[in-house]
Amino acid sequence: MPLGTASRSSLYRHFRNKTDLLRAVADRILVSAMEGHRPEGDWRQRIHTLALRLREAFGQQPQLAAVWGRYASGGTGARLVMEELLQALRASGLPDEDIPAHYHRLVILIAALLSAEAGVSSLTPEEYAQGTELFRVSVLGADPADYPALSHFARALQPLGADRPAAFESILTAHLDHIAATLP
Repeated sequence: MPLGTASRSSLYRHFRNKTDLLRAVADRILVSAMEGHRPEGDWRQRIHTLALRLREAFGQQPQLAAVWGRYASGGTGARLVMEELLQALRASGLPDEDIPAHYHRLVILIAALLSAEAGVSSLTPEEYAQGTELFRVSVLGADPADYPALSHFARALQPLGADRPAAFESILTAHLDHIAATLP
């Protein structure tokens, strides 16, 4: 992402510290995720679409997903995301007094999922292969006397980095189902 400055030191004339700089960059990613966004569909579809837009935007800069999850940006991008989530939750029919808590849980969930994906996607192919092999040896080699459940399910278990898109969708859907179950 071009920063439009001649030197790194000149950046700090605009930002008090590295944290402020990272917040600004994360907010630019949020703005880019919201560019061209038009709310469509019911509340569930709106939240689902927004989460996928955020996933795609941070997928291009995975290490910054953790920055967004750790620091509040408070910029235009953050406000755009907040507005869309709050409007979608309001469209669900939730009572106004329940919306802030559901909003907070959704943002934590989405930020956590994006941060987890960022951790995996920042690995080199060699590191990922090494971790997968370590997982395979550890799980398949578990002594059934000490780890009966692990031994029973070993062949069906996947390492954390496997099938991230499907896991993202499934976890988000489960949370949206939970919200739907609380509707009056």
